Amino acid sequence: RARRLGVRAVLTKPIERDVLRTAIAAVLAERQTVQKPAVGFADFEAASLAEGFDEVVERRWDANEVLEPHRHPFAVKALMVAGEMWLTRDENTQHLRAGDAFEIPRNALHSERYGPEGATFWVARRHTP
Repeated sequence: RARRLGVRAVLTKPIERDVLRTAIAAVLAERQTVQKPAVGFADFEAASLAEGFDEVVERRWDANEVLEPHRHPFAVKALMVAGEMWLTRDENTQHLRAGDAFEIPRNALHSERYGPEGATFWVARRHTP
C-alpha cells in the first residue's frame, strides 16, 4: 500500500510501522477532502470574464483519454473540478486533481492524459491577444 502512494521506507521496528500507517492515513484523508473546488461555476465565470477572458465552459473528458501534442489559438485558465489529468508542456508533466488550477498560453504546445475516472474542469478562454 505504501508503494502505491509513492512512500518509500524501510521498516525495522513496530513503531516505524505505526508512524507509516499514520502518514498514509493522513495522505488518504487529504486526498478525500480535495474533491470539490472552493468556488462555484458562476464565481469562476464572473472572475474569468472580469480578467478579460471571453468564453467560459465546463469540459468533461472520458476515462483514460489521451490527447497528443497540440495547440490552441486561445489562452486558457482552468480549474479542475473532478478526476485527474496529467498536463505536459515543455517536457514537464504536471499531475492535476480536483481543486488544482492551471494555465496554458495561446499556441503553447501541450499534451493531456486523463485518469481512470476521466476529468471535469472549468475553462476560461481568451481568444484575443
